[in-house]
Amino acid sequence: MNAVFLSASVPRPDRGDFHKSADPFLIQCAVREFLIAVLGRRLLVWGGHPAITPMVWATCQELGVEYSRTVALYQSRFFEADFPTENVHFENVMKIGAIPNDREKSLERMREDMLSRTDLNAAVFIGGMEGVLTEYDLFRSHHPNGRVVSVAGSGGAARLLAERLGMWRPDQQPDLNFARIFHTELDIRPDEPRRLSLLP
Repeated sequence: MNAVFLSASVPRPDRGDFHKSADPFLIQCAVREFLIAVLGRRLLVWGGHPAITPMVWATCQELGVEYSRTVALYQSRFFEADFPTENVHFENVMKIGAIPNDREKSLERMREDMLSRTDLNAAVFIGGMEGVLTEYDLFRSHHPNGRVVSVAGSGGAARLLAERLGMWRPDQQPDLNFARIFHTELDIRPDEPRRLSLLP
């Protein structure tokens, strides 16, 4: 079963200029449409984020998908004190050891473990900050032929990445039909059946 990596977050004003183009509502809409397209059809791989993990859990419930068997959640133990409470619902949380007193190297270790998975064949980027650019480079280094979907419409670092990759130009109106984007770019039919388990 092919896996899809998700990199998504709402940019913060204290972390560069990514928030200037970001629309938090559209980021939430894009993430939700992505989840509806993917859950139960492709294994979802992502690094737990306080704003995204609750959305994954809620959408799994709504779709009747067994979240413990259809997603792979990665977390760095560096952030253990701040893990979202929803983590308890995911049986397959990959807790990656932290580098003591080093946030960046702890994230680097987790990203390397997560993005070197051999079953990944696509990556989706929504909103985000500098981590989107880092994760894109790492995904591409491990999966040079993998599909990349960088959503320009909701702004953030993903818009900058889309521009760099030639997926969007500043003189274009961004495509806000997120459902169509994910179904088309990830080759997932809207009527494709959902499976209760995507894990071995």
